[in-house]
Amino acid sequence: MRSTASVLHLDLDAFFASVEQRDKPSLRGKPVIVGGLGQRGVVSTASYEARVFGVHSAMPMGEARRRCPHAAFLGVRFGAYRVASRLVMAELLALSPLVEPLSIDEAFCDLAAGPARQLDDDSVVTLARELKGRVSEVTGGVRCSIGLGSSKFIAKLATELGKPDGLRLIAPGTEVDTIAPLPVKVIPGVGPVTAERLRRLGVDTVADLSRVSQHELERELGQAAATSLRALAEARDDRPVDPEREAKSISVEDTFETDIVDRGELVGYVRRCARLVTDRLQKAGLFARTITEKLRLGDFTTSTRSRTLDGATDRLDVITSVAETIFAALDVSYGVRLLGVGVSGLTEVAQEQLFDLEPTAAAAPDAVSVTPAAERRPPSWIPGADVTHDEHGPGWVWGSGLGRVTVRFETADTGPGPVRTFALGDPALRLTPVLPPETPS
Repeated sequence: MRSTASVLHLDLDAFFASVEQRDKPSLRGKPVIVGGLGQRGVVSTASYEARVFGVHSAMPMGEARRRCPHAAFLGVRFGAYRVASRLVMAELLALSPLVEPLSIDEAFCDLAAGPARQLDDDSVVTLARELKGRVSEVTGGVRCSIGLGSSKFIAKLATELGKPDGLRLIAPGTEVDTIAPLPVKVIPGVGPVTAERLRRLGVDTVADLSRVSQHELERELGQAAATSLRALAEARDDRPVDPEREAKSISVEDTFETDIVDRGELVGYVRRCARLVTDRLQKAGLFARTITEKLRLGDFTTSTRSRTLDGATDRLDVITSVAETIFAALDVSYGVRLLGVGVSGLTEVAQEQLFDLEPTAAAAPDAVSVTPAAERRPPSWIPGADVTHDEHGPGWVWGSGLGRVTVRFETADTGPGPVRTFALGDPALRLTPVLPPETPS
């Protein structure tokens, strides 16, 4: 364990929504919800104004609309988010060559690997405070929360404790006392299923976990998980900040208390896993080529099935449809103990124009069709998308339907602007997506 709080964790607050509020002055201070806007859409990010109504990431968009009907519901603009993200990562790299991005809006930074400097509590807090100011400056006002600690676990926890727009230091030597009264779910790896198993042992807090015998933990969780959780409960974490870390896959699994044989119930779990996987994929700013389904039967027989698409996607409807198609070909008559959905073949480039997936789970397992370029869909006027009009200038899509599109003409620098409606075929109006800057070769 380090003797200094030289691990910094940075998280951009409500990142997607914050970028939208930055670029759309009329939405500042108002609830904004970003994500998939279709029937199966899921919330990617909700502004803090929307969170007070109970809206959160990974929530079905329909539920978000019921809870906060007066919010602005916008599609994602990954180009704008990547531009802001790369500016922030550059600021972290100015502090240290050891920067480990976790997603498009989150990263670790090892301050001990930076230029020679004194790294006591006061100096790391000063560095973090200056970093917060630079992040706001280079991104045009996007705020971040920063945590400082002697390990990755402690630094990330400090960030969570300081949100939003916070700066929190957990001083070396105080780690165990700080985490002891917290809910056990703050420990990485403790999800709903593990938390329920720990509750059966009388474990609700990190302190409770420290008091349970190793034998009891191993009996309930297995040796590897028990050993890992015990170490973190005692604030022992020697994982290095790894700039070479790269996500190769993203997956979500459900383990059931009793084996499930009802196919309709299992399809519900398939959709849930696909929704959570898609949310993580979108949060990471990535696209996937391969969708995989994992199934473990009551006799512990485990199988995996995969489908590789002609392009890469982050669309919930595509991922869900492929997962349902794979599931339709699996035999679940003996009962299912575990079910999971994952994606791999990750890339930063979307290639959705190369394919169009049939939305029915009854299709053949490999039913992926290629749509000729001439038959590809016309531009989609998704709320929030950037547009330019020859006379009125830049703006964003307020809404569309019935052959019309409504635009609010404003930018980050203009203040709230006027709203005007045009025919969808108006030649003076065009979509102008934000493109991320090219990476130097």
